[in-house]
Amino acid sequence: MKATYYGHGCFGLEIGKKKFLIDPFITPNELAKNIDVSSIEADYILLTHGHEDHVADTELIYTNTQATLIANFEVANWFEKKGVKEGIGMNIGGALQLEGCAIKMVSALHSSSMPDGSYGGLAAGFVFVFEEDEVEKVVYFAGDTGLHKEMELIQEEFGFVDFAFLPIGDVFTMGINDAIEAAYLVNADTVVPMHYNTFEPIEVDLEETKIGFEEFRFEVFNIGEEKELI
Repeated sequence: MKATYYGHGCFGLEIGKKKFLIDPFITPNELAKNIDVSSIEADYILLTHGHEDHVADTELIYTNTQATLIANFEVANWFEKKGVKEGIGMNIGGALQLEGCAIKMVSALHSSSMPDGSYGGLAAGFVFVFEEDEVEKVVYFAGDTGLHKEMELIQEEFGFVDFAFLPIGDVFTMGINDAIEAAYLVNADTVVPMHYNTFEPIEVDLEETKIGFEEFRFEVFNIGEEKELI
């Protein structure tokens, strides 16, 4: 699986032949000013919730790519009215079987509203399950969330998580200590931090953060960096 970090909570995942872009907040992010949004390719755009700092570039990237939007029912309907016609609305506990990959929407503990203030449904995370070199891989993309006990259900259902994308910035989401606990709850092998350093309230010291995650592989991305995660 290839992963590309576009800043804040936005990642691109390449799984098999399909490209998934999650929570596109790029053009308003000063730290991502060197990203050429017009060059981003996507087959699917996934949104964890409706906040501006997770959906800002959805319409632009849809226009460029005609990617299929996957989001909760309320968010998908809101974007349909904005002209994003290729959309799949789902809800917590539901799963989609796509080419080469299954995606399950799981709980997140966070608020959700749309940029215009309208109701944004329930915030969520996503679990991706796929085979790579005949080995099953599980990826947990937490989205914006606080620590919650239901994360343990991911371990109970899937047994392990190869890559856990977890927010660490605190204030609006989990902080470092809670993210460490989340990594244990889902039985993660590798933790990929996100949702930090974009704004002053969520700035962290990454060197100190690494110490706390010493029981896990800790994979830090620079903005714009692509890595093969194995």
